[in-house]
Amino acid sequence: MIVAIDGPAASGKGTLARRLAVYLNLPHLDTGLLYRATARTLIEHGQNLTDVRAAVAAARGLSLTDFDPRLLRGRDMGEAASIVAAIPEVRQALVDLQRDFAARPGGAVLDGRDIGTVICPHAEVKIYVTATPETRATRRALELKSQGEMVDYPAILDEIRRRDARDASRATAPLRPATDAVELDTTDLDIEAAFNKALAIVEAGKERHSFNN
Repeated sequence: MIVAIDGPAASGKGTLARRLAVYLNLPHLDTGLLYRATARTLIEHGQNLTDVRAAVAAARGLSLTDFDPRLLRGRDMGEAASIVAAIPEVRQALVDLQRDFAARPGGAVLDGRDIGTVICPHAEVKIYVTATPETRATRRALELKSQGEMVDYPAILDEIRRRDARDASRATAPLRPATDAVELDTTDLDIEAAFNKALAIVEAGKERHSFNN
């Protein structure tokens, strides 16, 4: 079973994906880390984030085992990843890597921004996680504060709105819910409530898939 979870930054999709993967005993891939790793490679080599040839080379050189997620978190890397992710050639270079992960025996849980629409359009379960920009900015601010970073809420909110606009307007794989995705608004939900709702969506999808087969 493939569980595809999409949504904008700080909507809670990553937390839900990790918890669902543990509960379902399935491997999990945060596909956003692939774009962060690509951006980090460019930065480490002093290359421009909009250099298409360099970005594609960096993306093609990635392996799921050669980067540390702890080094890819943070506000600046998220912004850099959003810029790299808007390059169509980079997205195409990473398609096979993501699909190969999803094709593992038993399935997988993947979260990102185009899993249900592009990477795994035939996923048995598709969830589109969302929340208001203000709620997402508050969550990101609390996360950064817990990591010891300086917090500027207006700047974080502005960054989230800019990322939303960039992700939704890019030419390739724009951020949008798949037509058959179930939307989960986490604005007024804590982690437990959001997880329970997501799990209910997964269970309904499993039942529907079993019935159709």
